[in-house]
Amino acid sequence: MQKIFGIIHFLFYGIYMFAFVMPKAKKLDKENRLEEKRALTNAISKKWAGILINSTGSNIDVTGLEHVPQEGPVLFISNHQGYFDIPILLHCLPKSLGFLAKIELKKWPIISKWMPIIECVFIDRKDIRQSLKAIKATTENLKSGQSMVIFPEGTRSKSSEIDAFKPGSLKPAQKANVPIVPITIENTYKILEANNDRNLSATNVKVTIHPSIDPNKETDEKSGDMMVRIHEIIKSGLNSKKNYS
Repeated sequence: MQKIFGIIHFLFYGIYMFAFVMPKAKKLDKENRLEEKRALTNAISKKWAGILINSTGSNIDVTGLEHVPQEGPVLFISNHQGYFDIPILLHCLPKSLGFLAKIELKKWPIISKWMPIIECVFIDRKDIRQSLKAIKATTENLKSGQSMVIFPEGTRSKSSEIDAFKPGSLKPAQKANVPIVPITIENTYKILEANNDRNLSATNVKVTIHPSIDPNKETDEKSGDMMVRIHEIIKSGLNSKKNYS
């Protein structure tokens, strides 16, 4: 019953968002009142994400919040286990967030309308030219003050494994001169993907936020080497031997 009422609450809150919040956010954006718009959409996104997470009965354990810089935008680099990574990061991270998201999410009837409002950027990794434009748009968002999240694996692992990172994921941080904060997410795939995308399961999820990295202070380290280092940092936060669920 908790899941049923939670999903109903989620849907009704979604209707409120689209009927009342979205027009106001668009108006603020048109008037170039970005800080006000981001404050509004961030609060609403966190609330909506929290309702969705609660509907699954899952618990979220977050460590390392002190590593998130208090001032200025940040590029968060995270592993990607499942669909619930996005609402969990929206709910947990103390920043207004946009995401570099795969273009397939444009087909989702509700989420695809909200994502541009929070300055998400859609990327088609099969199209090199479009991918470059997406990386550039992500950089511009960072320069304008919006923190962004990139999942450099490019797709969900649907497991406790972490796949190789796609090249170019650090470029927005380097070009915008903002800190990189690596994040490790554990067990989100158990909420949905472990059930063949059919049923929601209550799961204990762990989010580990690692110390920030200044990409432009690492003058002796090539971008590819830094990507390998960040991959290892994120991987080090995974502990498949410990059962959180």
